[in-house]
Amino acid sequence: MEDNRRIKVGITHGDINGVGYEVILKAFSDPTMFELCTPIVYGSPKVAAYHRKAMDIQTAFSIINSTEEVQDGRLNILSCTEDELKVELTKPTAEAGKAALDALERALADYREGLIDVLVTAPINKHTIQSETFQFPGHTEYIEERVGDGSKALMILVKDDFRVALVTGHIPVREIASTITKELIMEKMEIFHRSLKTDFGIDNPRIAVFSLNPHAGDNGLIGSEEAEVIIPAMKEMMAKGVLCFGPYPADGFMGSGNFCHFDGILAMYHDQGLAPFKALAMDEGVNFTAGLPIVRTSPAHGTAYDIAGQGVASENSFRQAIYMAIDVHRNRIFEKEIHARPLRKQYYEKRDDSDTLKLD
Repeated sequence: MEDNRRIKVGITHGDINGVGYEVILKAFSDPTMFELCTPIVYGSPKVAAYHRKAMDIQTAFSIINSTEEVQDGRLNILSCTEDELKVELTKPTAEAGKAALDALERALADYREGLIDVLVTAPINKHTIQSETFQFPGHTEYIEERVGDGSKALMILVKDDFRVALVTGHIPVREIASTITKELIMEKMEIFHRSLKTDFGIDNPRIAVFSLNPHAGDNGLIGSEEAEVIIPAMKEMMAKGVLCFGPYPADGFMGSGNFCHFDGILAMYHDQGLAPFKALAMDEGVNFTAGLPIVRTSPAHGTAYDIAGQGVASENSFRQAIYMAIDVHRNRIFEKEIHARPLRKQYYEKRDDSDTLKLD
């Protein structure tokens, strides 16, 4: 069984000019958080102190120089950027982008060494973080490449039982239709199905599939991808035992409340899934990267430059991201224990009109 030590949650500080430090400090203003985990923030103690003073947040923290110095019951901040960082609240700057990347690289290096159990990422600016070593459209793709061990990632947005996964992620709209293939849908649905079982503990998950075209193509009047790509992919997955339903037009499906009857929704592209999700669950929604060995979550919101430094950002989504990382980590351990000690196979053998239970 898992030992009773607290789960070590690595937290990257994200964009220092956004709301990252505000939501981190607010989330750990509640001392009961330290009963659930030991947090290690990869970032800058000086920048954390600046944000804390600017918004009069009372959360105390300990400054550490390596993970060996981590203390339980404290918010630990590991210095992994230049000392003299310039904070320019509400502004995208190259310096903030470099600081975000420094933190992410250090956290992933520590994860590879087994020094943290899970990763929670504060929001980044996808433009300013670009560099020679970061040429990705977002966190998900970078983490997949660095610590995926060849596995494919799947972005899932989660609030309670409302879970939305994406077939395509950070790509231009004009490339969506040509990118969506039967093979890609099957790949993403397989990851989604496995994650719902292993990460969320759902024995036989029901997945609703969105159509690509309005009105699910209207029998070919508005597009043929449903008949030629999506339905064939669903039929093959159903033959493999995956319970998938649809394809449903996204507007009517969401408007009628049908999403309440499924364990997960597979959307074809980014805004098709994220627009309804954020409309309903922005404040407490969590972005979970499924399919990889690492457990990584983040809040559903972005850097929120428009309110940075005002002290009005809600920490709910960030706190839920921490909760989810812990829950998924525990679920995966439980799943491994089950498979390590499986029950003996049981079956019935029919003989002479009598059913007799056999144990092999």
